[in-house]
Formats: sequence, structure tokens, C-alpha cells
Amino acid sequence: MTSSLRIIVTGLIAQHPGLGGVTWDYIQYVLGLARLGHDVYYLEDTGEWPYTLDGGPSGQDWIATDCTPNTIYLAEVMSRFGLGDKWAYRFPINSQWYGLSDTKRKMLIETADLLINVSGTLEDPQGYRQIPRLTYLDSDPVFTQVKWLHDQRGFRARVDTHDIHFSFGECFSDSVPTTGHTWQPTRQPIVLSEWNHSIPHREAFTTVMNWTSYKPLRHQDHIYGQKDLEFKRFLDLPGKVSPAKLEVALSKTEHPNWQLDDGNLPPNIQQWVKSHAQSTVRELLSHAGWKVAEAGKVGGNLDSYRKYIQSSKAEWSVAKHGYVQGLPGWFSGRSACYLAAGRPVVVQETGFSSVLPVGEGLLPFRTVEEASLAIREIEVNYDRHARAARAIAKEYFDSDKILNNLVNAAMVCQTDNSVNESQS
Repeated sequence: MTSSLRIIVTGLIAQHPGLGGVTWDYIQYVLGLARLGHDVYYLEDTGEWPYTLDGGPSGQDWIATDCTPNTIYLAEVMSRFGLGDKWAYRFPINSQWYGLSDTKRKMLIETADLLINVSGTLEDPQGYRQIPRLTYLDSDPVFTQVKWLHDQRGFRARVDTHDIHFSFGECFSDSVPTTGHTWQPTRQPIVLSEWNHSIPHREAFTTVMNWTSYKPLRHQDHIYGQKDLEFKRFLDLPGKVSPAKLEVALSKTEHPNWQLDDGNLPPNIQQWVKSHAQSTVRELLSHAGWKVAEAGKVGGNLDSYRKYIQSSKAEWSVAKHGYVQGLPGWFSGRSACYLAAGRPVVVQETGFSSVLPVGEGLLPFRTVEEASLAIREIEVNYDRHARAARAIAKEYFDSDKILNNLVNAAMVCQTDNSVNESQS
């Protein structure tokens, strides 16, 4: 292992105080690195206004003009893990910093060895260029590469500022646009001790998801959409696997203008949709036999999100349409948490079967028929698949292994700077 380093990790914890899964995504980097003996700090400097917890006075005001609840949430999360004096957050409306004092924050940047920009969340990575190693961690492969090619909002310069580039796309197919960077494979680190795998479960295959996360992207003749486009293909799955129960914890916010309609609905659902043109996503799912929970209620903080996963029998989920089209080998950090909790995972193939063991504990699918067979297999041989799920998490997602490899690679490998300069 690389000797103890001073490391800055970025993220979106304060940005999304009501999404426990987002908090786990980023805090496991901080916590995992600290447990490896590194001097770790969390810094959130996105330039994006944070979200409210409840939609504000009207119930639809999702942009916070007062960041107090957001910073309180972040402070509580960090203190919980003994890191209460190791965070900083900038509120963009007036560029006011919270957490570390200005003096300590500037000293941190001057003395840090490594910055890990998780999800590329920094608004201006050039402002941190004095740190010897800036590492970009792409958690959204295919979409990241398309955005780079089209240089949305100066995105290309933000990516190119970094020395090293990692991606959850572990095995890019030829369908992923090239950018000239060396995208080194990595995956979500899971702090295994935080995921108890002996809690009794209820009889439900579950997942936590957004119907749409952002507008679909277009590149040449290809469209890269969100989960709404893929989920429609599987709407009638509950009727095919009954008495197995399927449940979706869905984000409260919806973006109907972002949804794509390719007419790819099961025939028995099409007629209902025609006669219920104004129906919500929740109404559509309920009609098709899905139980629908509200993600903010069942997973609004670290504990409730973890409990929801641990109390599930298994996970079933589609992937973003862009991942299915691009086959980058992406695998969800949420699904990795299910595995760590000893919960089998049935998820749509994105190319991950070439880098992760499948067949026991982790079952990929491409079609409704394959999804049905996978669910029935877990129902019949549950204990075997549950044991295999935890074993996969220990071997392939242990934060000690993932983060040790990431830090070592970031500190010793050749930078991408010369490649980036030739692409500009």
C-alpha cells in the first residue's frame, strides 16, 4: 500500500440530503480511505445550488436558497464516522464556505497529495491544480464520454484538467465514444463492516431508482436514454413471476419532458396507457403489478437506505438505456450494497459479466424471459445465492482492495496530460 497520504475526496452529500444512497456512494470513499490510514478530507464545491428536503413552501421548490439543512446533514454524516472536523462545503449563491475555516481549507489544498474527484463534481478543478495529482473518477460511463465530445458547458476542459482518469466502465465496448484518455477501470468501494448480512428479509425483490435522471444525450445516430426507456420493456414482469413480489422505491421528482417514448411497451400495457394518457409513472407501475414505495421515505438517510436494502429479499433492476446501448461494463454501487448485505442481485446486463462472476448471487438479464428465469432461480435456491452474493462483495467490492488499488495507480501511473493537450 502507498504510505499514508493526505487525500481530498469530492462528492454530492450536501447537495442531496434526502438521498441516503447518494450519501453512501461518497462517504464510503472517505471512510474506506480513512480506514486504510490516509488523512482524508471531504470537499463539496460543485457550483450547483443544493436541493431542499421537502420541496419548500410550495412542495415544488427543490432549489434551496438557505443551505442550513444541507450543511447540518453533512456535518452529522461526517461526525458519525469521526470526521467532524474534516469537511468543507461551498454554497454557490454567495460563495460562502462552511466547515473548515478558510485558513485550514487553503492549507489543506496546499499540502494534499491527491484529489479524487468522484463523479467529476468539482465546478473548477483548475482551482485545485496545485495538488500534485488530480484524479477524475467517472461514475457515469458512456454519458461522460458523449458529454466530453460535445463539450457541454465546458465539460471537456473540466475533465482534461485531471492527471489520471478512472471509470466505472470497466470494459468499454466499441460503442463507447473515444476521448483520448486512458480510462482505468475501478468500481464502487463498499465498507463491508457497515453492511450486516444476517438481518431477516421480507418477501420482496426491490430497488431504489429515478425514472429519469437527466435529459437523454444524442451522438451521431445514437440516443443514450435513462431508465424509463429500459423499464418499459419489463412492465409486465410482475405477472410473469407471481407469487414473487416486485417493488420499486421511486424518486418523488419526475421529468416527463425528458422521457422517451419508443413504443416499446408490452402489448397488455399499451391499451391501458392509451386510455390513461395523463397517468403518472406511479400509476402506470401500480397498474402493471409493481408495488411502489417513495425513495425519500424508505431511503432518505444512511440508516433507512441501508435498512431497506438489508430487509429486501433481493434486488431486481434495469440499467440506464445508455449503459445497455454502450455496454461499458458499468455496475451499480447500489447493487454492490445489496451484494454486501447478502442479497442476491438480478440486474440488466451492461457488459459487467466479463469482469464479475455471474450465475450465483449475481444474475444478469437482457430479456423479460431471462429476468423471469433469474427471479425464479433465486426463489428456488435462495440460501445458495445469498451466500454467493456476500462472497462476491468480499472479493470484488471490498473498499480496502478497491481504494488501495485506486490510490496506488493514481500516484504511480503516467498522466494523461499529453494526450489531453493533443485532443484540445
